[in-house]
Amino acid sequence: MRKVRAANRRPERFEDGEREKMAPDMRKDSAARPVADAPSATDRHASFNPLWQGLVGSMMIALGSFGVGWLASVSPMNRNPLLIAIRTEYAGVITSTVVLTLGCWILFRAWLRLGQVNAGWGPDSLKAVKKAVWTWSAPMLLALPIFSRDVFAYIGQGRLVDAGQDPYVTGISSLNNWFQLGTDITWAQDETPYGPLFLLLEYWVFRAVGFSPDLSVLLFRLIAFAGVILCLVYVPKLAALHHVSGAKAAWITVANPLFLISFVASAHNDAVMVGLAVAATYYAATRRGVLAVVLMTASIGIKPITMVLLPFIGLLWAGTDAKWPRKILYWCYTLALFAAIMLAVGLANGYGIGWLKVMLGTGTGSVLFAPVGALNALLSGIFDAFSLPTNWILPVLKVGGRLLSVVLVLVLIFKGKPSHLVQRMALAFTALVVLSPIVQPWYLLWLLPFFAVTGIRDDWQIVWVYFTTAFFIAFGAADQLFIWQFLGDLDPWVKHLSTGISWVAMFYLAYLDPRTRTLFTGLVPSKQWLRVLRSGPKKDEVAPS
Repeated sequence: MRKVRAANRRPERFEDGEREKMAPDMRKDSAARPVADAPSATDRHASFNPLWQGLVGSMMIALGSFGVGWLASVSPMNRNPLLIAIRTEYAGVITSTVVLTLGCWILFRAWLRLGQVNAGWGPDSLKAVKKAVWTWSAPMLLALPIFSRDVFAYIGQGRLVDAGQDPYVTGISSLNNWFQLGTDITWAQDETPYGPLFLLLEYWVFRAVGFSPDLSVLLFRLIAFAGVILCLVYVPKLAALHHVSGAKAAWITVANPLFLISFVASAHNDAVMVGLAVAATYYAATRRGVLAVVLMTASIGIKPITMVLLPFIGLLWAGTDAKWPRKILYWCYTLALFAAIMLAVGLANGYGIGWLKVMLGTGTGSVLFAPVGALNALLSGIFDAFSLPTNWILPVLKVGGRLLSVVLVLVLIFKGKPSHLVQRMALAFTALVVLSPIVQPWYLLWLLPFFAVTGIRDDWQIVWVYFTTAFFIAFGAADQLFIWQFLGDLDPWVKHLSTGISWVAMFYLAYLDPRTRTLFTGLVPSKQWLRVLRSGPKKDEVAPS
C-alpha cells in the first residue's frame, strides 16, 4: 500500500519544558528517532487549498442545517418566512439534505488533503492544523443542531435543577412544555447520565437565558467549543511527550470532521469532558498531579464515564519508575482529592453521589454496531426461530459486557509497561466503551485523542480511522434529520438519499479521486493482480505479493 509520508516523528522542540518534565522512560526511548523533514514551500502553499475546501464544506453543513437541523417547537425561528419555505416544502427539505450531506464529504476530503499536504509534519504544520480547526468551526457555531438533539435535553435538565428537582431521580417529563422545548421523547423518563458539574452549567445557562431554546443552544455550543480548544491546546503537548508529531495528533483528532460536527454543530458536552481529560493526562504525565486530579474530577463532573481514567492519573502522577508502595500512596492521594471535591459539589447542589448510581447502570437499549448489540440481535434471531423467549438475552449480555470490561480495565491498570501508561489508559477506556450495549458515533471521539497522542501509524491504523470516521459521518448525516410530520412520507426517502450520496462520495474518494485515492491504494487490486485473477499464474511464475 502506498502511504502518506511517515508521521510518528520526534518534534524539533518540546514546548513548556516537556522534555525535562517527562518520565525518564519516555525520554530515554526517543534517542534514536529522527526529526521529520520540513514540508517544501510547495506543500506549505498547497495547505491553503484544503483550508478553503473545508470552509466551503462547513458552510454547506451550516446552510443545510437550516432546512433539516433541529429546532424547538417554540423557537421564533419557526416563524421565519424563509425557514418556513425551506422546512415545509419537499424541494427545500430535499435540497437541504443534499447540501448538508455533500458538505460533510467536502469537509472530509479537505481533512484528508490537509493531512497529505502536511505529511512531513514540519514546524509549520501545527499552525496549519490550528488554522483549519478555527476556520472550519466558525460556520458550525451558527448552525442548527445536527447529528444529535441531545442539546435540548440539557435545557430540560437545567429547568429541573431550577425547579429544585433531582435529575438523578426525575425525568424531564415532570416539567410543563418539556416537549415544546425540543427534547427527544427518549429523555422523558430517563435520569440524567451527566455529572454534577454539568448540571450546574445547565442551571446557569437556564438562569442566563430563560426559556429561549435558541440562545440556550448557542451557549451550550460555546461551552462545547471550549472543550474543542482544550483538545487543540493539549493534544499536541501530550503527543510531544510520546515523541509523536503534535500536528499529526491534532489533525487526526481535533481537525477530524466527525469531531467538529459532533462537538461544535451538535454542541455535545462530551467535548468538555474529553478536553478536560486530555489536559489532566498531560499534567499528570508532567508530574503536576494535584492539577491533574482537579481537571480529571471536573471531567468526571461533566460525564462520569471518565472515572475509568482516574487510576491511570494516579500512576502517571507517581511516575513511570515508581514502585508499588509509591503507586499505592499516590492512588490514595488521587482518591482522597477526587472524593473531597465530588462530595463538596454533591453537598453544595444537594444531589450527593446520585451520579454514581447512574454511572453504574448499564443503560437501556442497544445498537447493531456495538458488539453487545450485534450479539443480542444474532442470539435473539436464533431463539426466535425456535419460538424460545428472548427477553432475558440483552440484560444478560449487558451485565456480561460490563463485567468483562471491568476485568480488562483491572488487567490494564496492573499489567503493562510503565512507559505505555497513556496507551493502557486508552485501551481501558476502549474496553468500557466497546463492551457497552450502545455505541454512539461520538463515542469514537472519546478514545481517539488518547490513541493519537501515543501514535497512529500510516498503515491499517490510519485507514481504520478514515473508515470509522466516514462510517459515522454517513450514519449521522442520514439518521438525524428533522422532517415535519406532515411530510412523513418524505422521511425514509430523504434518509436513503443521504445514504446514497455518502456511498457515492466514499467510493469516489477511495477509488476515483486522483488526490485521495492514493491513501487507499491497497484496497484497489493492481493491474498485475487483475491479470493473475483472470488467467491464473503461468507455469513457474510466482503470483505477486
